[in-house]
Amino acid sequence: MLFIPLPFAVALLLLVLFVTVLRRDEEAVPNRPFLALILLAALQSVLSGLRWGYGVQAIGLIAPVIAAMVPPLAYAGVSRLVRTSRRPLPARLALHVVPAALILLLMAVWREAIDIALVLIFVGYALAILLLMRPGADALRLAPFEGAVPAYRAIIFAAAALCLSAALDTFVFLDLTSAHSARALMLISIGNLAVLVILGIAAAAASRSRAPAEMVETAPRPETSEDKETIAAVDALMEARKLYRDANLNLDRLARKTGIPARQISAAINRAMDKNVSQYVNDYRIGEACRLLSGTGKSVTEVMFEVGFQTKSNFNREFRRVTDMTPVAWRQRKG
Repeated sequence: MLFIPLPFAVALLLLVLFVTVLRRDEEAVPNRPFLALILLAALQSVLSGLRWGYGVQAIGLIAPVIAAMVPPLAYAGVSRLVRTSRRPLPARLALHVVPAALILLLMAVWREAIDIALVLIFVGYALAILLLMRPGADALRLAPFEGAVPAYRAIIFAAAALCLSAALDTFVFLDLTSAHSARALMLISIGNLAVLVILGIAAAAASRSRAPAEMVETAPRPETSEDKETIAAVDALMEARKLYRDANLNLDRLARKTGIPARQISAAINRAMDKNVSQYVNDYRIGEACRLLSGTGKSVTEVMFEVGFQTKSNFNREFRRVTDMTPVAWRQRKG
């Protein structure tokens, strides 16, 4: 039976992913909610294997509580990239344990409502995450510009995975009530494992994404005189202090250095330049990279690090976006 070892294989995969993310981010401040989410997904996979593969029915007593902890962790991880919470730590912790506490209460007084409650929890947190992401990649004020767009896409996938889990739970509930338990078992074993993998990978990518991606553009609106003043102030600081060379530059840090609210910077660049702040900063980086490639003997890798990029894939992708050619081709053409 292939199903029996599958959950344990998924758990092993998630543990390897956890170690990889931990080592990758060991020099940076870790996104602990995302790390905890990966571990929790691995634990869920093990419990699924014990329950459905080996018939350990006692797992059913704790599985709903653990499942209720997944959406709050996903939301907390996203919040770490979007904003710094002003609530004291005890208040934040209390907020995130409410779903698990609710499931515990229902297990004691109304077990039939647990499935419905889990569906509402997953859908509610998915909508909350999507509301945080309304401004697009610029919502990730605390994420470095180089990884903001990939992180945004990973977060959208995570929200979609929460909705998928809710849909699966709804279908399973209806299937069980119609006495088709065999079909429900197959759906649980395959669907929930797929959701765990998606959540784990999305959490790993969002914690410090390294893969380039395209930004979903919104229709530009007419710029205002305030937009021009805002962009002029940011341009002046970029040119004078070369802020774009900072590989960890993000919207929140840019706002502090300019003394202009992050939302105002984002709105001005979107309206006046029809691009997001990440692309705006990368335009400066590529502009200097072009000058260095044509005017110095530095290698492409040296140029990449000097202008603020950390990965060749993202550097090459942004270079193509701006110049329609690779860095090597640019150097050969200008040489």
